[in-house]
Parts: sequence; structure tokens; C-alpha cells
Amino acid sequence: MNKQLDEIFKRGSTTYYNSTLFFPPKIREDVTKLYAFVRVFDDLVDSVPQRREEFYALRKFYERERDGYNTGNAVLENFVELMRRKDFDEEWVEAFLNAMETDLHKRVYYTLGETLVYMYGSAEVIGLFMMKILDLPKEAEPYAKMLGRSMQYLNFIRDVKEDEYLGRQYLPVEDMERFGVEGLQCTDGFKEFMRFQVERYLDFEREAERGYRFIPNRYLIPIKTASEMYKWTGLTIRASPCIVLSRKVKPRKRKIVLSVMKNSVGVYLWRSLSSLVGLPTLR
Repeated sequence: MNKQLDEIFKRGSTTYYNSTLFFPPKIREDVTKLYAFVRVFDDLVDSVPQRREEFYALRKFYERERDGYNTGNAVLENFVELMRRKDFDEEWVEAFLNAMETDLHKRVYYTLGETLVYMYGSAEVIGLFMMKILDLPKEAEPYAKMLGRSMQYLNFIRDVKEDEYLGRQYLPVEDMERFGVEGLQCTDGFKEFMRFQVERYLDFEREAERGYRFIPNRYLIPIKTASEMYKWTGLTIRASPCIVLSRKVKPRKRKIVLSVMKNSVGVYLWRSLSSLVGLPTLR
């Protein structure tokens, strides 16, 4: 495992990083290569002030690495190797980079449609990358995209205050207007607005879960764990919407580990029961 890439991943996503500790080593190495690439671009557009010139320079370096030149950048080198080996569609990479570039100039999303367009590049293609890393069948594609979308949307809900500091609003303005919300203050309208957003996230999540049947047992445990931790975050916010105004809601590592243990037992029992009674099995 490249320590530089691992540290980038660890800094960027505590929940997902801890969940992926339970992938087989080779899979986790590939996931780390992916998330280090994603994180370095995301960090450039999320910094204050934004590091615009560095973003465009790094994108040029990626293009050179992709075209066969050795840039000496470990993150780019490892990602391009992964992209070639796992046959990533280059359009997916461009969609991701375009979404990151959008963060350099677009601040407010007025409709759900606008937000969904952004999430294709910022999140759904990440699900497609993961689908390739895990060698899932083509039939898993819509569910992989939906899982990426659901997690990203929950991030928008959880990070609404942080995004305000960055001058951004990803949750649709049309929804704020519907509930009479004019700012991030703990009003009844704000509570209803946030609960509405959580319900939308849960709809995305339920659709994504339909794709679990395509995921082998050895990969399903960490994915279910990450998904359940996001769901826990969403339900916590639904119960107390104004919590997002004062702190970032995140599960502790102990909770993540306990979820892994529960899912390990659950997947094992389902496999055993299925073999006994002839039910379809998770692979």
C-alpha cells in the first residue's frame, strides 16, 4: 500500500476509509488508488481560497499521464494504472473532472435537476469505478450509480453549514422556497426542509440496495457497512434537523466496527440458510 495515497484517503473520508479496511487487501489497494485521485482534485476546489491554477495544472498532468508520459505524480500514476487495468471509461473520468471544475464557478443549485447533473460527475461515476474494481456485472450499473448518488446527497445534507461557508448550496433552492426557508436558522420550516431532504436520500438509498444481489459476500460487508453508517447519519439528522447547524454528524469508529461485525454474521447466516433451503445466494 502506498503510504501517501493511504494518508490522502484517510484524511478525506473517515467513514468510508474505516469501512474499506475490511475489503481484501488487493481490492482495498485499488479503492485507495481511486479515492486518492478523487480527493486531490476535490481538495483543490474546496480549499479557501480555491486553488484554481493548481486544479487546471493537475488536470493537465493527468492528461499527460493518461497519454503515456511519466509525470512523477504517484496519485496520477497509480490511478491511470488502475484505469487501464480495470477498463474505466475515460468519459467517466472526464465527467468527474468536469464536475470538480464546476465547483470553481457554480455556487447555487436552484432545481433538483441541476443537482442531479452535478452528482453524475461528482458521485455516480465513483459508483461506476467501484463496480469495475469489484468486477461486478453490467446489470449492477444503475445501482452502483444510485449508491454513489445517495451517499453524495447525504453529504450535501450533513454538510449544509460547511457548504454555506464555502459559498455553495447544493440542496435545491426550489425546495427551500417550498418550505419557506430563507436562511440556515433553526425554524420549523428549516426542520421540515431538512427532513424532506433526508427522505429523498432514503429513496435513493433504497433503490441502491436493490443492487446488493450483484455483490459477492467478501465485498458486500464493507459496502453495507458504509451504507448503514450513512443511513445512521441521515436518520440522526431526520430526528434532530438543526444538529447540522452546530456540528458535523459522523459515526464513531467503534460504531463502524460493530456494524462490520453485525454484517459479517448476517451475510454468513444468509449464505448458510440459502444453501440449506435452496434460496438464491449472495455470491
